[in-house]
Amino acid sequence: MTVAHAAASRLWAVVGATGTGKTALSLDVAEALAARGGRAEIVNADAMQLYRGMDIGTAKLPTAERRGIPHHLLDVLDVTDDAAVAWYQETARGVIEGIHARGADAILVGGSGLYVSSVLFDFRFPPRDANVRARLEEELEAQGAGALFARLRALDEATAARVDPRNGRRIVRALEVLELGERTHGAALPDEPVLWCDDTRIIGVTVDRAELVARLDARVETMWQDGIVDEVHGLREQGIELGVTASRAIGYAQALAQLHGTLTEAEAIAETQALTRRYARRQVSWFKRYADVTWVSPGADAAALADSRA
Repeated sequence: MTVAHAAASRLWAVVGATGTGKTALSLDVAEALAARGGRAEIVNADAMQLYRGMDIGTAKLPTAERRGIPHHLLDVLDVTDDAAVAWYQETARGVIEGIHARGADAILVGGSGLYVSSVLFDFRFPPRDANVRARLEEELEAQGAGALFARLRALDEATAARVDPRNGRRIVRALEVLELGERTHGAALPDEPVLWCDDTRIIGVTVDRAELVARLDARVETMWQDGIVDEVHGLREQGIELGVTASRAIGYAQALAQLHGTLTEAEAIAETQALTRRYARRQVSWFKRYADVTWVSPGADAAALADSRA
């Protein structure tokens, strides 16, 4: 159901693949809105930037570089916490409603497609059952992701087509929901999405594929130069290896493997680059399905975008 917020307030979303310049554009848009007498606050929609201490590998913007613009939902979870989309949806929408109540626009920024969609659209989550999930996780451990994925495909081919066959966690969730009597596990954009906020503007940032690959490969090399391995070494003391979500993050899992001696630095970098490229392809596919997106290049004219506020 669409929610009518304060008449003067809009929800913006700046979306796209990792490495396309969403963060910079969101700051530019916020400043352009301020130049026109408005105000804007930014809400993070990057799942890994929710975690305290995960800075280098997530390209988290340092406080000093936020141009005095309020930012929300950065550094709100410990690395031992499990990030859940249903929790994020409720939390992010509460933050946005608070921003609108203050008479400001909210700018949702990130590339985590499911997180973004859970906020923008009337996106409802299916039921959970801890006992069913525990049993399925035991089966995953004993049989492997391949066997459970084959079962999922036999039960619901459409859902299986949307799930990475290597992602045991997502496979378990899909089987859990099917067992509870639902025909979809809620991990996809609804066929006919309805906006949650009645005044929403979606800006998609896009980069030519070849340029994006070069950007991403260079970004991963910079992560290692900037000290991601040292960052992860410190996060081990905070229990990152006990965290289901944080320990599997791209870059962090490879840095952990390097610390364990199972990957060399060169192997860790190469694997992170390959996974990042694959993730970016999935992000592009996800956001291309959005309707009514204004697609722009990095460094787009934020003033022109803000002019559409009227």
